Order: sequence, then C-alpha cells, then structure tokens
Amino acid sequence: MKRPLFISILILAMTAVTQGQSAESMYLNQPRPGLVAQVFAPDKVSLKGQYEYGSVFSSDGKEFYYAVIVNKKPQIRLSTLKNGKWTEPSVILASDRYEYNDPFLSPDGTKLFFISDRALDGQGDKKDFDIWYIDRRKDGWSEPVNAGRAINSDKNEYYMSFTTDGTMYFSSNGATKPPNEQNYDIYASRFSGGGFQPSQKLGSSINSEQYEADVFVSPDEKYLIFCGERSDGYGKGDLFISFKDEKGAWQKAKNMGKEINTDQYEFCPFVSSDGKYLFFSRSGDIYWVSADIINTLR
Repeated sequence: MKRPLFISILILAMTAVTQGQSAESMYLNQPRPGLVAQVFAPDKVSLKGQYEYGSVFSSDGKEFYYAVIVNKKPQIRLSTLKNGKWTEPSVILASDRYEYNDPFLSPDGTKLFFISDRALDGQGDKKDFDIWYIDRRKDGWSEPVNAGRAINSDKNEYYMSFTTDGTMYFSSNGATKPPNEQNYDIYASRFSGGGFQPSQKLGSSINSEQYEADVFVSPDEKYLIFCGERSDGYGKGDLFISFKDEKGAWQKAKNMGKEINTDQYEFCPFVSSDGKYLFFSRSGDIYWVSADIINTLR
C-alpha cells in the first residue's frame, strides 16, 4: 500500500530529532523531569504573574507553541530553536477582540490548528469556539481557515490532536441542550479524500454525563488522555487515560492518579513525539513529567 505523503514527512521529521539536534538543546535546555511533575521552563515560559497553558512541540523538537492570556485574551506564542539557541517567544496569533488558544500541529507540520471565538468573516461577533487552522507558507502563515462543518457546530469545540493518519480527536458540546451544555464529549473525525469526515462521538468507556475535553491521542491511536470533571476525581478537573484493547476498543478510562492530579485543575495534555515526556497545564503554568508514568497505568 502506498504511504501517504504526510506520513513520510512525519517520519523524516522525527528522524531529524535524533540525527540533527543535540539532546542538550531540546526542550528549551531545561533539566529533564522524572516521575514527579515539574513546572516547565520557569525562566522562559511559565513565568510568575502570567497565565500559560496548552503547549505543543513540533515533531522535530525545534518549535514550541503555547497559549498565554494577555489582557483577558488568550494569544498563541512560538519559540524556535535556531543555531542551537531558543528565540524569545513571538506572537503568532493575537487579537483585542478574539481569543486564540489550544495550538496543535497537523501530522505533517504544515498546519497549526487552534480554537477561537473568531467570527467567520474575521470582523463580526461570535459567541462560540470553533477549530481553525493556519497554513505554513514560505513567507509566513496564512489567514485563519475554519476547519468546517464536519468538525464545528453552532456550539463549542475545544482542543484537538491527531493520529498519524490525520484523524482528529477533539471535544464538543454541540449535541447538548440546556441545562446540560457543560457536558462536553470527545469525538473523532477521520481524514479522507482531502477533508475531514463527519465526526463520531466516542463511547461510554470515554464519555459520560459529565465533562470530557482536552483530549490527546497518541499518534498510533493506542491510548488517549483527556481532562474530566468528575465527582470521584482529586480536584476541579483531572487527567484520565484510556488504552485500546487487543480488539481495538477503548478500555474504560481511569484517573491518572495523585502523581499527576491535585486539588487544582489539570488539563491540556500533550506527549512529545519522541514519547519521552507528558506535558499538561495547571494553575496558570505548564508542567511536564516523564512519560514513563503512562506505562505504570497500563
């Protein structure tokens, strides 16, 4: 079977991590965490008095995207590794009118996806969040493009991630009605024929009558991690994990435990493309921990 072009590009990019970049320069030159979660880059990213969340590294480890709240409006920033040094964060998407957050790269790295309450025409008012993307070009990024009706509804869509074949996992409250509009669920949309197919809601092993959102799916689609607001959790919002069984069905999601979750709100999970580190957000900072913790939960 012919391999899709974007899969080949992804493999080449991941190879570049090990062949073209020193281990010392990766991850903003930060000391590596163990099985105890640590604040990520407290001298460069997770700064005091600033609210950061929702982070992602490019597959080659040379770009770091994250969201920061400025004047009550989230914006997306980027730090890049150039000539062995990381640049000061620059603003990629920002507005005095709209919110931009939850950045995540497409499998081939050519698109930066995000969520925004931006109006479709970029000028009017909009009250719900959609998933959008910008295309990477030689001269910079394109104007924002809405991900379309196969993904977006007339309510909110949050936080997306991708499998290697381009399937998007995301959350939405599009199927809810008052007073249950905070009952977000997790969906998946296959990428086929050059576009996203109508999304499908995941089953009861993942979704419940409570809040499930901020889903990260592993590129091989073997596990997913999400934020859940459940009465049996440790705090306001916890990270949960589900693995696929031998038949390819999602097993019942379980709390990731006190090693990850606290009485605060844990959300926006992301595992680096080398599989070594789990990133997540808590209390206005970005945290990271060894991804070995995932294996202890299998």
